Amino acid sequence: MIIITGATGQLGRRIVESLLTRVPAGQVGVSVRDPQKAKALADQGVRVRQGSFTDARGLAHAFEGASQVLIVSVDKMGEECVSQHRTAIDAAVAAGARRILYTSQMGASATSRFEACRDHAATEDALRAGGVPFTSLRNGFYAASGAHFLGHALDSGRLELPADGPVAWTAHDDLADAAAAVLADEGRFEGPTPPLTAGGTLTFEEIAAVASEVTGRTMTRTVVRDDDFRDQLVGQGLPLERADQLLGIFAAARAGEFSAVDPTLATLIGREPRTMADVLREQLSKS
Repeated sequence: MIIITGATGQLGRRIVESLLTRVPAGQVGVSVRDPQKAKALADQGVRVRQGSFTDARGLAHAFEGASQVLIVSVDKMGEECVSQHRTAIDAAVAAGARRILYTSQMGASATSRFEACRDHAATEDALRAGGVPFTSLRNGFYAASGAHFLGHALDSGRLELPADGPVAWTAHDDLADAAAAVLADEGRFEGPTPPLTAGGTLTFEEIAAVASEVTGRTMTRTVVRDDDFRDQLVGQGLPLERADQLLGIFAAARAGEFSAVDPTLATLIGREPRTMADVLREQLSKS
């Protein structure tokens, strides 16, 4: 049985939906914190069990009978994040899974300027130490995150952010289809995959131009100092630690950590990946 964690989240839900077009529902199980939120999956014949990365005993039940376990990374940073991932890895090993898959990120490195990438690297180290074959899906930077940074700029016409660099912004739907394809073709990749990215990169200046084209309203890009951006975030109520973590995205982008472009994603999904303009049009249509 293929087990997917975080199956009611933004990425996990899409992965399950895509996987169900490839394998029978009876071969799919999900581990979720709130099974009620996965009722629609249960109605389709997916095995739904409660599981949390903070509860090793609960994960043992959720992972029971697993042939493969896909660990969808948590939306946290730092030691808490890595510790929870280790708990999930240990549970998958104990359950007898033949392979563990993990949603990592392009740029995963112990020396990254972005803490999340350092956490991904630490998790990949834990996977290597686990002794079970693994696949680390090196996902491109989420296009939805780039769109989120537009924030109030959509109203003000001013995109005010720290200096950045080219980023291979990549859509959740494409990454979900890639994960499902890899799960359905067990063993296709050993260890980290090549970067799973869209077909090009964009800076925030270029994103502002795309947003102008999509909305029909002129948007200008203004560079602000890192310290000023940090103060602005803290003034809005964001904890200082979280503000510094967000700044790490810009420092990593300036260093080219997210600039790689690779054809592997397009090969996996059998089509050209969606562009940032596609993602912006979709998000703006919902707003």
